[in-house]
Amino acid sequence: MRILVLVFIFISLTQHGDADGPESCKNGGGLCRVGTCISGEYLAQFCFEPIILCCKNSSPASTES
Repeated sequence: MRILVLVFIFISLTQHGDADGPESCKNGGGLCRVGTCISGEYLAQFCFEPIILCCKNSSPASTES
């Protein structure tokens, strides 16, 4: 019975809203976080609505060779 409840919760999270998924977040340079974005990040999209956020850095990261 518990497994069925977990499956139902997972399916409802993936079907809710227009969440693009964790791979889309990672490919866009973001990280999936539960709760809120940390300091210096902003909410770019949802990995799974409403609790898992895709957060990206507010300032562009400089890449040095």
